[in-house]
This record gives sequence, structure tokens and C-alpha cells, in this order.
Amino acid sequence: MMNALKSLIILSCFTFCAVSFAKNEVIVDKSRDRAIPVSISEPSNSSTCSEHNKCPVAFINPGYGIAHTDYQFAADIFTSKGYLTIAVAQELQGDPALNRTPPYMATRLENWHRGVMTLKYLANELSSRYPSYDFSHLTLFGHSNGGDISALYAALYPNEVESIITLDHRRMLLPRNKNIRVLTLRGSDYPADENVLLNDTELNEFPVRQILIEKSRHNDMYDGGPKWLVKRMSKELTVFMNKN
Repeated sequence: MMNALKSLIILSCFTFCAVSFAKNEVIVDKSRDRAIPVSISEPSNSSTCSEHNKCPVAFINPGYGIAHTDYQFAADIFTSKGYLTIAVAQELQGDPALNRTPPYMATRLENWHRGVMTLKYLANELSSRYPSYDFSHLTLFGHSNGGDISALYAALYPNEVESIITLDHRRMLLPRNKNIRVLTLRGSDYPADENVLLNDTELNEFPVRQILIEKSRHNDMYDGGPKWLVKRMSKELTVFMNKN
């Protein structure tokens, strides 16, 4: 009886659950002597992607001190929507510690720029390996410092970014660009720095959604956070992706 029940649960998950299966590897940027761990997930409908009908690409950038593989809830949503999804380990052993001294727009720029260079390298490197995917119109997802990196990438390469999703990033200004859709989910325990978020006038002008999640904590906005919070973030991300 127990074995039959277990088989039924497994069968049901294969039938109804949107779970992505990742390939973990290390990609070496020889120009910077940087070995970058990544986790790459192809969508279940990858057979519909081709060089003439390219499917979209999403990069996941983790919060500082959190593993790049700890945002599976987001990876599953991206792959279910037809995205090639690449989770990137931005902080490597030997990197300088994240600067804790303000003004962060100046003191953390080196860290963010290193992350941008990593994304740029991976986009160039993987575009030849995955010719059926569109690396010229990226979706960038980032938590905390990973969101700061994503926002800087959009500032430097606005024509290469289609959308940004951040989980409570607090330092780098969100793009004010009518061609870049933005969703930012805000924790309730820390404020963002001045001008990071849009004011009411700007929100009426640009395609940006800023959603405060009551009773949520900055450090909990990943797979290991409370179940109710992961469920809420998944819901908001799904709604946002459905409007693409």
C-alpha cells in the first residue's frame, strides 16, 4: 500500500509539478582567471526552440553569502515559462569581502562591476553553446547584492535587458527605462537607499512594479525562507512572467 502511494505521488509530480533539472558545471573565464560555478536548466519545451525561433534566457544572481542554487523556486518558474535559466555563483573564494562602508554606490561598485563582467562573459560564452536561445534580450533575477548587480548590468547594457526581478536589493538604482520591465519585491525590515526605488510620479511613467511583502525579512528571501514567503514570492513572480 505504501509503495503504491509513493508511486502515485511520484507520478503526480511528473504530471503536474514544474520542476527544472539543472546541469551544474564550472565555466572558466581565462582572461580573468575566474572559475565560475553555474547551474543551467533547460525548459521542458526546449524542442520548440531553434535558431529561427529563439527562446528567452534568465540569469539568477544570488544574495551575498547565499548559494546560487538556493533560488530553485525562481528557476522552476523560469523554465516552466520556456526560459533557459542560468544560476551564477558571483562570489568566489579569494574575492574581496563586500564593502560595508557607505556610500555603497561608490564602495561596492567594484563588486557589482565584477558581477556584470561575469554575466557578460557567460552570455557571450553560452550563446554559441545554446544557439536556440536569445542572449541579446536577457531577464535578470537577483536577491540583495545580486539585484544590485542586475540593476547595474541594465544601466550599462540597457539594449540587452528585457526585464529585471529583484528581491529586496537596496543599493543600486533601478532602471528608469520604458523598454525594461521591472519587478522588485521588498522586504519589510530594511529600507532601500535614497533613489533606489521609483517615486509615485516615476511609477506612472515606467513599467516598474514595487511590492512590499509585509512581515518579510531581507535574509529570508530565498528557498530557505519561510514557506509562506517562498509561496508569495513565487506567486508574484508568476504573475509578472505571465504578463510578458
